[in-house]
Amino acid sequence: MSSDFKSILTENRLFEPSAEFKSKARISSMEDYQRLHAESLNDPDTFWTREASELTWQQPWTKVLDWQPPFAKWFVDAKLNVSENCVDRHVAAGKGDKPAILWEGEPGDTRTISYAELQTEVATFAAVLLNHGIKAGDRVIIYMPMVPEAAIAMLATARIGAVHSVIFGGFSSESIKDRLLDSGATAVITADGGYRRGKVVPLKDNVDTALKNAPHVTTVIVLKRTGQNIAMQEGRDAWWHDETAKVTEGAPANGFDSEHPLFILYTSGSTGKPKGILHTSGGYLTGTYVSSKYIFDLREDDVYWCTADVGWITGHSYIVFGPLSNGATILMYEGAPDTPHQGRFWEIVEKYKVSILYTAPTAIRAFIKWGDDHVDKFDLSSLRLLGSVGEPINPEAWMWYHHKIGGGRCPIVDTWWQTETGSILITPLPGVTPTKPGTATLPFFGVDAAILDEDGKEVGPNEGGKLVIRKPWPSMLRTLYGDNDRYKEVYWSTYENIYLAGDSARRDDDGYFWIMGRIDDVLNVSGHRLGTAEVESALVSHESVAEAAVVGRPDELKGQAVVAFVTVKGGVDPTPELAAALKKHVANVIGAIARPDDIRFAAGLPKTRSGKIMRRLLKEICAGGVIKGDTTTLEDLNVIASLQASGKDED
Repeated sequence: MSSDFKSILTENRLFEPSAEFKSKARISSMEDYQRLHAESLNDPDTFWTREASELTWQQPWTKVLDWQPPFAKWFVDAKLNVSENCVDRHVAAGKGDKPAILWEGEPGDTRTISYAELQTEVATFAAVLLNHGIKAGDRVIIYMPMVPEAAIAMLATARIGAVHSVIFGGFSSESIKDRLLDSGATAVITADGGYRRGKVVPLKDNVDTALKNAPHVTTVIVLKRTGQNIAMQEGRDAWWHDETAKVTEGAPANGFDSEHPLFILYTSGSTGKPKGILHTSGGYLTGTYVSSKYIFDLREDDVYWCTADVGWITGHSYIVFGPLSNGATILMYEGAPDTPHQGRFWEIVEKYKVSILYTAPTAIRAFIKWGDDHVDKFDLSSLRLLGSVGEPINPEAWMWYHHKIGGGRCPIVDTWWQTETGSILITPLPGVTPTKPGTATLPFFGVDAAILDEDGKEVGPNEGGKLVIRKPWPSMLRTLYGDNDRYKEVYWSTYENIYLAGDSARRDDDGYFWIMGRIDDVLNVSGHRLGTAEVESALVSHESVAEAAVVGRPDELKGQAVVAFVTVKGGVDPTPELAAALKKHVANVIGAIARPDDIRFAAGLPKTRSGKIMRRLLKEICAGGVIKGDTTTLEDLNVIASLQASGKDED
């Protein structure tokens, strides 16, 4: 990446952790952070031995790390059971009565499951799997709504050493089929349906369609959730409640090798074929345990709510494995944030006295668009810590989150990580790090992050480049399932023995990391390289804008022209005058080079069901071409049709 890729968007607002928060925090001084971070890089054996020893191991390791680039083995020869660490050890420590899961369904039904009850349910369902001939190493697809049984199924497969692959409950039958065939799974755990925006999602019907092309699946276990009529194939399909009723003794938590596969999670690939990210047991659990403990500053009385779905890596690491291995009380919510009203999240925060909220910038921008009235109805004083995950957060969205949701008192941990990294790699520590709106700040323990140019040299302050990780870390992916060559090519071929994250980034004068978007999302305008995230942040800083996505389109004169898709706040008219004002605003905030050539007003932007904007589709719309590639991950297909129908502004 050339050195002319510089950041020209500045952010000078700085927010120190409060004295009250620091006084109770697990880590409360920058000196302690720097000392521990240095130890984690210079003496990783000592650091990770101390941290991992807080978990329960059935056999100790003989070596902390065996690194044969690009393949890592962590806690070599050790044995553990991930399920035991998330459930049984807390019961053994006398915390059996503590709530493990607080759950609310979209229709308003609720459940509270204690750690003792969770232990019973996990061991029972693990026995069900064993009764169906599922054994260690077998792959099991989990395709469920956001109900406690989704987490129970994940923990139960881990308990017996089976390898789960969770598919988000909004995915199509085609997506299920692709993942079934790639993983070779022989069993599926699903439900009759789930609730989403007042409608029933036909989960079992989608599974049945997928299984027409997957005869190797011999077991389908179905949870009764919505009660609609479904087909049940004799000899293959069984009801969850019938099977658990047959169990007389739960399955034990036997130890498995630290490198035993824990799960495969599929993520989009540039070729269109999903990439099966493989995570193993000991290192992954250590990474999620340690990061949950320090980054969320977990305390015994916290009510912790990560609003993700278990179908994404955020749900794996920061709903199930990280918080539960810490013995936390987690909240799960089944439905959409705008059902039955646009204040549902804040109603839940008040009802359950949520103290930690971890959500996505796309949700925050939706809340801004809906208006403050939906927030003001509810008491959010229980909150003490906020988190952001999934993509860079615009500074103005950060400020709204800080003031309106956090009341100006809650630290915000703006976290950068990936499906591939397993756990958070760049983040503030809430009792330590002075935060700036829009930056993920500093590397977490064990993380040697850097920004390199095309020649592999570290760039200077405020110069953009490629974000890399130079040393292995415990929760890193081990490979792409069944494809070591693709693993090497995608992540390790750009720089020798250095992990390429695929994101462009810069470091400011304080050493803070600013994620500027995917490498593919860098614009080349008249020889200048611009990060799309910066132009989007400038647009969102205008008082009329709720959300924006910026892409490039081919331009004979400039190489690429800047096209901005803009969603305005409620009550704002998308006029040609506003388009002109927004262009001028961007030029004032960043510079004339970043002034958008086109402003396209949109009622909505094309997003995956995890909330990420699909800029690839926007590029294809700009180029006037046909939409290509997989669109099954789209939340709302109607958005594409409306964007294609709308032209650019005429000013």
